[in-house]
Amino acid sequence: MIGPEAVVGPFSIVGPDVVLGEGVVLKSHVVVTGQTEIGAGTVVFPFASLGEVPQDLKYRGEKTRLVIGRRNRIRETVTMNIGTEGGGGVTRVGDDCLFMAGAHVGHDARVGDRVIMANQSALAGHCVIEDDVIIGGLSGVHQFVRIGRGAIIGALTMVTHDVIPHALVHGPRGALEGLNLIGLKRRGAPREEIRALRQAYRILFSDDGTLAENIARLEAELGDSDLVADVLRFLTGPSERAFLTPAREARGGGDGAP
Repeated sequence: MIGPEAVVGPFSIVGPDVVLGEGVVLKSHVVVTGQTEIGAGTVVFPFASLGEVPQDLKYRGEKTRLVIGRRNRIRETVTMNIGTEGGGGVTRVGDDCLFMAGAHVGHDARVGDRVIMANQSALAGHCVIEDDVIIGGLSGVHQFVRIGRGAIIGALTMVTHDVIPHALVHGPRGALEGLNLIGLKRRGAPREEIRALRQAYRILFSDDGTLAENIARLEAELGDSDLVADVLRFLTGPSERAFLTPAREARGGGDGAP
């Protein structure tokens, strides 16, 4: 189904089970196939491929979906795959995201709102990327990894463990280097909230107790902070991975900035 005011450009292919929302624009040479839904106002640039089968040898042709939200910008040669039966059957992308040229969203991934994936970055299957995350160019996120709200991943980084909200991660084998303070300030986070988050970072990764003990201390001392509550929610949520922790020499600060 093609919604009102949607535009399908020259040499683009739209499969029979595809739903294009109002005002969706497919520029030239776009392929949208499978059971794919694209929300209103999304623009897809040339040579993107959306809704193809997963890059997963376990996939056996089951009917699964790709759901893309509203007002996204999907640039040249981006690829997004449908889900798998074992992963819940849906790959889901939120609203107002930017996927730069060559970015890849793997099967069963869940991408939140206002996410930016820079050029040639890639999400493996089953990843969870929360709202307002930025993933730098040529970076890769391992399957089942979660990246918390507001985190920033530097360019050329491989992320193999969960990343707490509002964190800064960088390096060939991603290491937690502090907090995304610049991102917090850009989004207008109150000064007292940023102070509480910095204190939470120091407590969480101190050598004074176990991770479970430090989480309990955070709940008791700083649980009223919205930003700290983000971190606590993330730490206590379901996960298939361990959490990234800072290198020993970087444990004290939480002052990293992109």
